Parts: sequence; structure tokens; C-alpha cells
Amino acid sequence: MTKTIRVERKSGEALIDYIPELARLRIEVFRDFPYLYDGTLDYEKKYLQTYIDHPESVIVLAFDGDKIVGASTAIPMKYETDELKKPFLDNGYDLSEVFYCSESVLNKAYRGLGLGVRFFEEREAHAEELGGFKHITFCCVERPVDHPRRPVDYIPLDKFWNKRGYVKHPELKTTYLWKDLDDEDETAKPMTFWLKHES
Repeated sequence: MTKTIRVERKSGEALIDYIPELARLRIEVFRDFPYLYDGTLDYEKKYLQTYIDHPESVIVLAFDGDKIVGASTAIPMKYETDELKKPFLDNGYDLSEVFYCSESVLNKAYRGLGLGVRFFEEREAHAEELGGFKHITFCCVERPVDHPRRPVDYIPLDKFWNKRGYVKHPELKTTYLWKDLDDEDETAKPMTFWLKHES
């Protein structure tokens, strides 16, 4: 990692000043495959308000000087949406024991520097400091292998996630609505969860 980059954890009202820049970064990064997200600043700001409202949440920010170049969000599952909670409730999980790592976004110029690993480390450290969690999870969108926008050099992150101790759980599935690039309306996207069990 280069010396110019610093990583900080922010929670609750400490996030307020960073929301506009963070919203813009999320829209920029999520336009790429596999999310292909056609987002708006208004929606992103509303979405990120959840992390301000719940002090137990965390956003890990990566800075190059004063510029945010990456961010990674996480929150106790009990504060998440019904779509995310349902598969865990249906499979007998206690939501108070599940910590949810939502998304990571990183400017392309800063990839390959170890920040992806750092994002997981910081979120897991936050969960440990809160205490009481038996499971850490995240979910990812499932796109068909023949998707027309799939880059020829696209490499799924499965091996990276396995190396971090996460295992795919096909029984834990949900769908989430968003508007793809070039689409007129929102459509439901299949999402699959990965889990890491805390010792």
C-alpha cells in the first residue's frame, strides 16, 4: 500500500460530511459489471443515511490526501432491510448474531494495493469490538456467464473471499431491485450470501 493512503473507520454522525463524496464514488464504481447500477445521488444519500442513524454501523474510508478513493460499509443485520433479513430468519438464524458487510467500492487507480483485504479486516474488527456476533456475512449479485455486458477479462472474486474465510451459502438467497444501465425500470436481481463463522 502506498504511503499516501490512509484508512479510517467512521460511524454515526461522524459520517455526515463525507456522504456527498461517498455517494458519487458509489455511483461511479457500481456502474461497472457485475452491478451495472444506474444510480442517483438522491437515492445514494438516502441509503447512506442508515449508517448515520445507527452508531453501531461503520464505514471504512480510504483517503488519498483529502480525497475519498474507497469505502466499505457494514452494519448489524438487525438494522437491515426485510429483503436481506428474510433468508436468515427463514433458516433459523438469530439476527442479533449476524453482522452484515454491505458493499466495498474502490477507485480503479487504487486497486491491487491491499485495500480490499484492509476493508474486510476493519469491518471484522468493528464487529469484534461491538461483540456478540457469531456470523459475518455479505451478499453478491448473480449474473449469467453469458451476460452481454460481462467483460472478457472479468474474474469473479470467489477465491479472494474464500481466502478471507468466507463460504458461499446457496440456501441463503434474496433479490434486490435496482435499475441496470440502459434499462427503463428497476428489475429484481438474485443475490447470494457468503458467511464466515466467528470462533
